[in-house]
Amino acid sequence: MSPWLDRQCTFVILVASQLCFLVYYSFGGLQSMVTFLFWGGEPTWDYTKTHDVYTNLSLIQRPISGTQGLPDCPDKSPYLVGPLSIQFDRIPPLAVIQERNPLIQEGGFYTPPNCMPRYRTALIVPHRNRETHLRHFLYYLHPFLQRQQLQYGIYVIHQAGNQTFNRAKLLNVGVKEALRDEEWDCLFLHDVDLIPENDHNLYVCDPQNPKHVSIAMNKFGYRLPYKTYFGGVSAVTPEQYLQMNGFPNEYWGWGGEDDDIATRLQLAGMRISRPPLSLGRYKMIKHKLDSGNEENPRRFDLLFRTRRTWRQDGMNSLSYVTLSRQRLPLFTNITVDIGLGPTRKSQQLPRGKNPKGIETGINRPSGGT
Repeated sequence: MSPWLDRQCTFVILVASQLCFLVYYSFGGLQSMVTFLFWGGEPTWDYTKTHDVYTNLSLIQRPISGTQGLPDCPDKSPYLVGPLSIQFDRIPPLAVIQERNPLIQEGGFYTPPNCMPRYRTALIVPHRNRETHLRHFLYYLHPFLQRQQLQYGIYVIHQAGNQTFNRAKLLNVGVKEALRDEEWDCLFLHDVDLIPENDHNLYVCDPQNPKHVSIAMNKFGYRLPYKTYFGGVSAVTPEQYLQMNGFPNEYWGWGGEDDDIATRLQLAGMRISRPPLSLGRYKMIKHKLDSGNEENPRRFDLLFRTRRTWRQDGMNSLSYVTLSRQRLPLFTNITVDIGLGPTRKSQQLPRGKNPKGIETGINRPSGGT
């Protein structure tokens, strides 16, 4: 072989190897690349044709008295309808929601009356001063979940006082409190302002990896805002949650905790699982940042330290005081004192400043509370 031809072959091999590396990196690894190459495509949904969220709910009836040995619920519920009509122009009264969901037990618990559920899911909802959002949430989520034939419970974790809001710590509290009631198979960490648009988006966990569910919000044009985004609605098994030591407790105010948890799950040897974009669609109730939930200027510094602190700051360092635990008709309300965060004055830094120059998604608009 001539030296010229030899150099040409070497150049082609070098370019090809670089292209292969770029493809591998873009797809997020070998497993994701194989899934893409051999996948037959997403199911298509026509979101111009939607159904009322209470469609088919009247078909779920209690069995005849004396019936013995309920069958297992089917793999696919016969009550699912697909795309849903979601509107926020009217605020549903709690009494109306309760009347339209007669099978809900005190505390917001539900078990299918005519079959044995295959999955047990707890919804953990951090909350403060969002009563209007909560009514929309309960109006849509109760029938949505009942049609999936799940055993489920809704826990609203209310932060007492007017100190800076701490979504991450409230989620840790919710997980601990929910596991006191039941050995739940799956924990859905759910912002109160997000409503799913398709009931085929099953509220069950991926047994292998934490699942980011709200991957296509209307706020972001029904696209994932960035690759490692883990905000809004996510699902983890109790084992996965403890493996990554839960959320950090030190993120007071808006932003950063979702990027932290995405880093934690990777450090714990897991990766993010997601449903198809056409399925993980959510509508967000429009709102502004609340007083007491201003941008957290410490979030960049905290994120910079995640690799050093994730084993010490989380579920194993959680402290709080339970002020009340109420089983209300549509949900379990747990009011907690989670302590005092940094004063708002001490947190004030130039808006949006990143002191460490960390490349993350937390400068982008959040889909969270």
